[in-house]
Amino acid sequence: MMLDSTVRHFLSKHGIRLNKDLGQHFLINESVLDRIVEAANIQPKDTIVEIGAGIGILTRELVKKAQRVTAIEIDAKLIPLLKEFTANPTHLTIINGNALHISFPTEPYKIVANIPYHITSPLLRHAFLESSSPPQSLTLLIQREVAKKICDTNNAGLLTIVVGLFGIPKIVATISPSAFLPPPKVDSAILHIQCFEKPRTTPQMTERILALVKLAFSQKRKMLCNTIGSLPDGLDRLARADLDPQRRPQTLTIEEWIQLAKAS
Repeated sequence: MMLDSTVRHFLSKHGIRLNKDLGQHFLINESVLDRIVEAANIQPKDTIVEIGAGIGILTRELVKKAQRVTAIEIDAKLIPLLKEFTANPTHLTIINGNALHISFPTEPYKIVANIPYHITSPLLRHAFLESSSPPQSLTLLIQREVAKKICDTNNAGLLTIVVGLFGIPKIVATISPSAFLPPPKVDSAILHIQCFEKPRTTPQMTERILALVKLAFSQKRKMLCNTIGSLPDGLDRLARADLDPQRRPQTLTIEEWIQLAKAS
């Protein structure tokens, strides 16, 4: 049975109606499913964390490839269905909870997930800034426009900088709404982030960088001289970092933000 028919039959059999408030859009396109798994580059000894597992459409493929899979699902009524759909293998751990409040593994792991769009930013902050052990990589099915912003280094935003401190993002494919049940109102994209072996900076330096970034982007149309320059010694900091005070924050590279933080 094709994936589309399998999922529809399974949901109908159990009388399940998807909760749009939780961002539940189940993937029903097999080729997209294959692209996600391929982009994740899962090795036989890998540990995988999946967020928003739903009934286990992606989970069922992950357990075929990885040594250990942890599937996190916030909707309690889907947990029994997740176990049924995946046949609940012994190397699958299912957690009913909010992924933004759950600690990630201390051993090396990869995140592979079709996530609710509204948790993209909080998830990236949780994985990179709040976790004591960032992932080796993230392969995410997210809103296309957000994926484009993350990858746009010529017009950088806060997420561009957060991701750029920890890894290299790449859009693998653009996905149409018809690949989901129910179809979302926007296009999606498979985003792969290959993380560095070590972040570019220490946690303390990262905090300093992000404090400056948040200040600058609080008024992103203003020049650095009006935002960073408002700090004590702010103009001198810009000079020490060799930055033109008339530039706007979205034009700075990751390296320039690091230099500015070091000059503080």
